[in-house]
Amino acid sequence: MRATSCHLIALLFPLFSVGQTFVQPQPNEAFLQSEVAEVHITVSPSDLNTLLGDSLYTDHHFPGVFRYESSSFSDTIQNVGFRVRGNTSRNAKKKGFKVSFNEFTAGQKFKGIEKMNLIGQHNDPSLLRYWTSLYFLTRHGLISSRVSFVKLFINGDYRGVYLNVEHIDDEFLQKRFIDDDQGNLYKASWGADLNYWGTNANSYTGVYELKTNKDSNDYGAFISFLDSLNNLSDDDFPCYMERNFEVNHYLKTLAAEIIIGHWDGHAYNKNNFYLYRQPSNGKFVFIEYDLDNTFGIDWFGIDWANRDLNAWHQSNRPLVERLLEIPYYKDVFNAHLDTLLTDLDTSNWYSDLEAQQNLIKSAVQSDTYYPKDYGFQFSDFLDALDDNYGAHVKKGLAEYLDERITSGLSQVDWIGTLEPPCDELPIEPERKIIKIVDFIGRETHFRTDIPLIIMYDDGTVEKVMVWGS
Repeated sequence: MRATSCHLIALLFPLFSVGQTFVQPQPNEAFLQSEVAEVHITVSPSDLNTLLGDSLYTDHHFPGVFRYESSSFSDTIQNVGFRVRGNTSRNAKKKGFKVSFNEFTAGQKFKGIEKMNLIGQHNDPSLLRYWTSLYFLTRHGLISSRVSFVKLFINGDYRGVYLNVEHIDDEFLQKRFIDDDQGNLYKASWGADLNYWGTNANSYTGVYELKTNKDSNDYGAFISFLDSLNNLSDDDFPCYMERNFEVNHYLKTLAAEIIIGHWDGHAYNKNNFYLYRQPSNGKFVFIEYDLDNTFGIDWFGIDWANRDLNAWHQSNRPLVERLLEIPYYKDVFNAHLDTLLTDLDTSNWYSDLEAQQNLIKSAVQSDTYYPKDYGFQFSDFLDALDDNYGAHVKKGLAEYLDERITSGLSQVDWIGTLEPPCDELPIEPERKIIKIVDFIGRETHFRTDIPLIIMYDDGTVEKVMVWGS
């Protein structure tokens, strides 16, 4: 049922008022929003042949020259590293690439970034799913990469429209965790179900790669977290998680992951996320990445647009299962579902998609690599918002969103929790909400994304700003 319980709202509200511990930087000149800049890579022809041939499945960088062209500035950087990136996409004709500005010259950067990820999106006729996913996360105050569209040229050959996605590394942390960016960052690849596999660090390194502080090779706190996540008693689990994990941020991230149909993430496919441990408080933070298989892309015969939001995840996911088994956290999760879906239902997301489609339209029309993997034609790009392509593209992007909003709002499920599961969480005094209004007096239900005025049965009135503000 939809959220109607005022007593439940009063209990949930203190948790939602907790401020977040990170900031989201604004796009800069490396991530232009109003134009499609050009990225030019020059490498020796023999190196390019090797890069696309014998070295395709290695991460060996070849030296090259990087040039960035926009309407307002041009920048050239010598001696950058260039290689193919990705996993299964390395087989694609429209491959992904990585530019490493500091590979051969220590400390070298472009507009404050050390690496540039260029995503080909070869299986998405809209070329908008990854962008939309990041836009959605950013809109709702979740940790996400900055992003822009670019035209890629290699040795003068136009390779098509690419998505420039901010790399998650120490620079990424510095811009989001101010004065708290020196912790361990773990990149989780396929198999990352967050089960406990014993005390030997070697059991984890193949799936959870330490990306910062590599010299220390320290997996101690990470392994201890997994041990507790899996093996603590039900009584001790909630307070441990509150002390060691950004629970509320994760529940909101999980709600977003499920709404966008990101089946290649942790909850369904045990894949594609980062965990960062903040030095200041020892808490782990969950960060999404690789968001291309979303919004109706499907290889399993599953209707992601209508799949039950509260039974969406796979089994053997202790992080998801143990949190959602606790009624209080299930209600918090469903509150986030309700807020995110309501925002989609009332926002101008379709016009935002059309604006991005128009932005890249001419670049797609001349992209000879666009049809090479699945036979996409320019007409498929123009139709990609409203119509499915067939095969693995089961829904148009807007078609998926329409169905997900409608089905999702009917799937929000409140248990009616009596109290938080941990006495370290803030608890409201025993009083009942009689009315919730927005700041211009319109009555509404509980929301996490707009300022509210809460009226209680004891006559008190409380003004509450947006969560995280």
